[in-house]
Amino acid sequence: MTRPVIGVTTSRRGGWRSFLMHRLALYRAGARAVRLVPGDAIPERLDGLVIGGGDDIGAEIYGGEVMPDIRIDPERDKLELKLLDSALPGGWPILGICRGSQMINVALGGSLHTDIHAVYVEAPRMRTVLPKKTVHIDVGSRLHRITSCNPCRVNALHHQSVDRVGRGLRVVARDEAGIVQAIEGIGEPFLVGVQWHPELLVFAKPQQRLFAALAAATRPALERAA
Repeated sequence: MTRPVIGVTTSRRGGWRSFLMHRLALYRAGARAVRLVPGDAIPERLDGLVIGGGDDIGAEIYGGEVMPDIRIDPERDKLELKLLDSALPGGWPILGICRGSQMINVALGGSLHTDIHAVYVEAPRMRTVLPKKTVHIDVGSRLHRITSCNPCRVNALHHQSVDRVGRGLRVVARDEAGIVQAIEGIGEPFLVGVQWHPELLVFAKPQQRLFAALAAATRPALERAA
C-alpha cells in the first residue's frame, strides 16, 4: 500500500535535526515525511500533518503579553496558521508537538501562558530530552487509548503552555504541577496535541504509537482516493 504523505512543519534555522527524528518516527509508522518550512511551496499532496516544535508563537496572535528574550518566527506562525486553516475544516489527521500543540489551540481561538513559571510558580524548571516528567492522561481519551500509558514519563522542553482552550478541544493530560500537557479534538477527526516531544523518545513504544495512530488515521482518505 502507498505510504501516506505527512507534512512536518519545522523552523528553517536548525529545524532539520527535528525533521530527521520525525522522519524516522513516521517511517517506522509506515508513512513518508515531507518537511514544511516558511518560503517553500506546499506540496499538492498531503495526507496528514505534524505541527512540530521549535520557536515560540508570537503573543500578538493570541492576545498574550509580549515578553523580551522570547524567540519567535513570524513567518512560521503564518505558514502553520495557513495550513491549519485548510486542515482543520478538512478533517485532516493532525498531531501537534510542543509548539504545535499550542498552535492548534491558538488556531481554534485559544490562548497561551507566555511563561508558565509566571503562573505555576512552584513548578520545577525542567528542560530535558529524557523522560523525567510525569503526566496524567484522562482515561477514556483518544490519547489514553493510543498510548495505554497513565501515568506517563515524558520529556520537557517548553516554557509556554495552553491557557484558555480553543473551540472543539479538551484538555486530556496535565503534569503534577497542573500544567496542560495534552489536548485533543472532540469528535472523530484525529486531532491530538502533546506538550512533550514523542519523536525524541525513540524507544518508548507508547510514544511511537502516536505516529502509528496518525498514519492509520490517513488510511480512509487514501482508500477513498484509490
